[in-house]
Amino acid sequence: MDCIFCKIASKEIPSEKVYEDNQIVAFNDLDPQAPVHVLIIPKKHIQSADQITDDDKEVIGKIFVVASKIAKELGLENGYRIVNNCGEDSGQTVQHLHFHLMGGRKMHWPAG
Repeated sequence: MDCIFCKIASKEIPSEKVYEDNQIVAFNDLDPQAPVHVLIIPKKHIQSADQITDDDKEVIGKIFVVASKIAKELGLENGYRIVNNCGEDSGQTVQHLHFHLMGGRKMHWPAG
């Protein structure tokens, strides 16, 4: 499989990790859209939110627990945004389920 996020999860490609356990890895985005911009991914390859199954419930829930922990550790007490893009029209550019944790500035809606 030629998935950049799978390669990051397996340590074939280095990343600036902020969290890792046996199911999840979180790392700083190379093209940050906010002062804090962390990508949180399951180590298991799941193509997109459309591909989540009942077997994935535990890891998806854990991602949100980890996101909260990371946000606290990074000082995002005024709030943060968690974004998931699903499919081409949403702007999903890497076909591996991932969540953007962004904060450190006033966020606007819609847009960045």
